[in-house]
Amino acid sequence: MIEAKDLTLHYGGSQILHGIDIAARPGEVTCVMGNNGVGKTSLMNLLAGRHPRSGGEISFDGKALGRLSAQKMARMGVGYVPQGRAIFPMLTVRENMETGFACLPRGERRIPDAIFDSFPVLAEMGHRRGGDLSGGQQQQLAIARALITKPRVLLLDEPTEGIQPNIIAQIGRVIAALRDRGDMAIVLVEQFFDFAWDLGDQFLVMERGRAVLQGPKAGLAREDLHARLAGHASA
Repeated sequence: MIEAKDLTLHYGGSQILHGIDIAARPGEVTCVMGNNGVGKTSLMNLLAGRHPRSGGEISFDGKALGRLSAQKMARMGVGYVPQGRAIFPMLTVRENMETGFACLPRGERRIPDAIFDSFPVLAEMGHRRGGDLSGGQQQQLAIARALITKPRVLLLDEPTEGIQPNIIAQIGRVIAALRDRGDMAIVLVEQFFDFAWDLGDQFLVMERGRAVLQGPKAGLAREDLHARLAGHASA
């Protein structure tokens, strides 16, 4: 669905990403893991069109993409749930979700019932301001807003960060259901190891802007991957 080869990124004179390859396919969760500051969010920003890459190629459905804006990437079918959620605190829950309509033809601008089936609390709190929700409720809102755009690729940047365990479990069930539909590719940046391991089909471990371990879950040992990530954290 979406594939990137040899991605590089610079912020001024500093190189952040060094030749990253990543592919996300329908019916799979591709997990990107590593310590804070290794370039995971920068990679997601490139895939979402939020920052221009220095080099490398990105293709969507086998077609090479130029340097498209975030708006154009969203209209193509790339949904992004950023780290920190980025909901609009003064808008209501419903108004926040309706901002996703900008990516849709006028005839499709509605909130599907499936959104409220996945996140019932959003139906109950539709008239509350986004800023009044708990962190977990805001995360559900951010995911719902992305799903309203009908993405074919869903980018999730640390959806469990600062979230209570019961909502983490609910978000995990939603991601698993989206994967199992088979028509959506999911890229998940995550530091909660058990959450990522349970959901992941493909893994990419980053260190200092480089891929240091990459491959399908079937080819990785859980203990070895966990030990490697723990080793990076203690280094």
